[in-house]
Amino acid sequence: MADAWILDAVRTPRGRGKKDVGGLSGIHPQELLAQVLEALRLRNGFEPRDVEDVVAGCVSAVGEQGACIARMAVLAAGWDATAATGVTLNRFCGSGQQAVNFAAMGVLSGQQDLVIGGGVESMSRQPMGSDGAGIDGHNPHLRELHPLVPQGISADLIATLEGFTREDVDRFAAQSQARCAQAQKDGRFEKSLLPVRDRDGGIVLDRDEHPRAGTTLESLAKLEPSFAGLGQYVQKGDTLSFDEKAKARYPQVQELSHVHHAGNSSGIVDGAAAVLVASPEYAKAHGLRPRARFIATATAAEEPVIMLTAPTPASQRVLAKAGMTIRDIDLVEINEAFAAIPLKTMRDLDMDPERVNVNGGAIALGHPLGATGAMLIGTILDELERRDLARGLVTMCIGGGMGIATIIERI
Repeated sequence: MADAWILDAVRTPRGRGKKDVGGLSGIHPQELLAQVLEALRLRNGFEPRDVEDVVAGCVSAVGEQGACIARMAVLAAGWDATAATGVTLNRFCGSGQQAVNFAAMGVLSGQQDLVIGGGVESMSRQPMGSDGAGIDGHNPHLRELHPLVPQGISADLIATLEGFTREDVDRFAAQSQARCAQAQKDGRFEKSLLPVRDRDGGIVLDRDEHPRAGTTLESLAKLEPSFAGLGQYVQKGDTLSFDEKAKARYPQVQELSHVHHAGNSSGIVDGAAAVLVASPEYAKAHGLRPRARFIATATAAEEPVIMLTAPTPASQRVLAKAGMTIRDIDLVEINEAFAAIPLKTMRDLDMDPERVNVNGGAIALGHPLGATGAMLIGTILDELERRDLARGLVTMCIGGGMGIATIIERI
């Protein structure tokens, strides 16, 4: 069987996703992605013309993030115009991970030898919803089939059905912050972290700026639920509120328990990441040392109103493809879109919480939509190396009722 090797992974810091406030808000998103591409070149010494494609995730691919940002970033990196092509994809929150998986698939198929997968999202410059599609593309027929609700409502629906209390989700959030604070103190992110520079070469941001060290259960308890009011909203042309739509699909729910808020949900941030993937033949011919190999990738679909439960079937599918059980996995990264998602996934798959998100997650660090999946692959690889462990699984929930998973193994 063919192999696909990870040679390297880099990412920018995550900057607060607020216009004129966040540390990366003054940097064009093309430049964010261009800087991680160039960092891969400088760190590994490959010839840009050898890169057969750059696959980049980007959810709000409009405005400054439009015009196929993958190819624009190749050009912005200063690479020769005849170097790599680029393609931009949108699998919602799983876009960056899917981009890396597609890069791996190109190599595994034998059709490509050197590919970069990654992603970018400047949420300070292109906020969520910039594409104007809403939650369902404003399609009345689709709305009749599936009365979709915003993800925050879905997260609260999961918490209600699973019996997760406000204290449960806040405790998980406080742990995410504490683990992230320890990771930053220990320098665990530094291997992959690339300082972002301005056009004059000055450092703009060299550290994730969203984490809030010292977060406690008591401080989180003071925050008001974010989605209780939204749950009462009735879209134009509808007769049911979002909460009523959720209860209509899940009639066993008498009342939604709105437990999620800004402190136990993923942060809005800017950032970019890239993973360098090669065939063994290319790596050996150019003296490049592999760090890991891809074992298996998978996606899975679930009911789209509850929307965020598919990390479970995606993980089950990828483990089956790999011929493994969860006990064969040393570390797991589950994207912390909302606290209920990793709590449910850990419960469903009987995961050891001490092996999951050991350096915190998106609740502390933030979730730059199109880049997060690529960031998580780099994060888990770095931590596998630090602990001298072998295998890692990365999984994410995705809008529309999808999930994605990847298993890698150190070489």
